[in-house]
Amino acid sequence: MRILFFVPLLLTIIASPRIALHAAEPITAFTPGARILFQGDSITDGNRGRSADPNHILGHGYVFIIAARHGAASPDLRLDFLNRGVSGNTVLDLENRWQKDTLDLKPDVLSILIGVNDDGRGVALEKYEQVYDKLITQAKSANPKLKLVLCAPFVKPTGKISEGTRKRQEIVAKLAQKHGAALVQFQPVFDDAAKRAPADYWIWDNVHPTYRGHQLMADEWDRVVRGFWK
Repeated sequence: MRILFFVPLLLTIIASPRIALHAAEPITAFTPGARILFQGDSITDGNRGRSADPNHILGHGYVFIIAARHGAASPDLRLDFLNRGVSGNTVLDLENRWQKDTLDLKPDVLSILIGVNDDGRGVALEKYEQVYDKLITQAKSANPKLKLVLCAPFVKPTGKISEGTRKRQEIVAKLAQKHGAALVQFQPVFDDAAKRAPADYWIWDNVHPTYRGHQLMADEWDRVVRGFWK
């Protein structure tokens, strides 16, 4: 008798469309018709396609997860997610394509993750901050209502963070405060995750997350952005 009682209830829960629609808590920064642009290097690129194929245009990382989650949860908002991350980029490369890949796209929300290649290629800290600051200023000038999300660079949680990476994390935090941007710090997330599973479980080389690591990134990005714009 107990089995017969619970089976219809279980089927009702599985079949209910309301369950699926609560996949993501709304983010107030995502207004109707908002264009959300992600900029950065290979971590953001996620091996994205360069065609109009909607199955690949967002790559296969945290950008895809965020867009899929909120696109499915809020179809009425008609959110437009764009990915313009380019593998290997430094802030200087970002500067060279800023007009075409950022300003011309007229984003309402702009998320930037750049810096790990700057450290590897020896871009001076002063230059990194100067150019980064200029790009943000240009974006805000083009859209005074722009909502900014600055993501600090990170490395594999092995306890060894170079001085250059640490300084760039501080610079991003400084720029976020200066420009009124939400600050997403992934390093503490990965450091904490390494206490639950080996570092390789989350980041397979020194900087590129596994699919599990990208899920952590998407969750943290969501948490910070949702809390920043309440």
